[in-house]
Amino acid sequence: MTDVVVIGAGQAGLSASYFLQRRGVDHVVLDANSEPGGAWLHRWPSLRMRTVHGIHELPGMPFEQPAPDERANEAIPAYFARYEQLFDLPVVRPVNVTQVVNDGALLKVETTDGVWTTRGLINATGTWRRPFWPYYPGQETFQGRQLHTADYQGPAEFAGKRVVVVGGGASATQLLMELAPFAAETRWVTRHEPVWREGPFTEDYGRWVVGMVEERVRAGLIPRSVVSVTGLALTDQTRAAVASGVLDRKPMFSRVTPAGVEWDSGERFDADIILWATGFRHDLDHLAPLHLRASGGGIQVDGTRVVSDPRIHLVGYGPSASTIGANRAGRGAVRELVGYLGGVEAAR
Repeated sequence: MTDVVVIGAGQAGLSASYFLQRRGVDHVVLDANSEPGGAWLHRWPSLRMRTVHGIHELPGMPFEQPAPDERANEAIPAYFARYEQLFDLPVVRPVNVTQVVNDGALLKVETTDGVWTTRGLINATGTWRRPFWPYYPGQETFQGRQLHTADYQGPAEFAGKRVVVVGGGASATQLLMELAPFAAETRWVTRHEPVWREGPFTEDYGRWVVGMVEERVRAGLIPRSVVSVTGLALTDQTRAAVASGVLDRKPMFSRVTPAGVEWDSGERFDADIILWATGFRHDLDHLAPLHLRASGGGIQVDGTRVVSDPRIHLVGYGPSASTIGANRAGRGAVRELVGYLGGVEAAR
């Protein structure tokens, strides 16, 4: 048995482990990847550090900015690996957690590598393993290729192709700008008109954004994406793409046809590829046996604590689903969980 199990060794999980170790708490970190890096291991190879937004250093170790042209899926995992080694964090990998179940006052974490019994759980599984694919009529009839952001490997595979990019987030605009010079023609479609944000992302603005997202998880609703609150950053690059017509947004099409996509107006676009840059959902299926979901479809969380089960904290969920938010969430989750477990022990 261990006092706390942390599931996931991305930014939020490593942050939680750091603070647990500082408090002398017996714990283990179970990670599904075969090496350090979290979701950054799986980012597309063409993503370079110059276009990565908002990397925040882990607690206790500076992040030395790599060269602008260094691959993000190499630079950030290397930083995570140094961090794990520096603080000798108890990460076990590769371990896939299959389910978490109640075992009296304890929790049983069942995995592909055995069972851990624990008094408390910090879940930091993120979203990368759950890409979201929306459905539109006729989608199964499309004779071209469909892929998700999670499958993207770079712009070369789009050379000479007619491409539809679906999605209103930062990944959609970033990938579209990257592949457009290679493609024969592109269309960008979103469900909602994009909102462009000018000016710096200040600390006060960041707090407001976190507060907006936090309202939903406190109510047990499914968290909204951060970009739905912040809007899209209007940079020199995006301004140029808007001016050139690359980021000329079209409303969402009504159906997919064998040859492409079609709107109710009768407009059509013949396509070779549909790229679904439609985001991800939180990877929480292993928690299903605990019946944590509220009537609103999400898990009701106060800070990081699951309201219906104070043994469990979710970091990297809702307002903490960002690099800076993950650090703060890890510290807060550890402080509250250690206090709760200490109180339970004292009451025996």
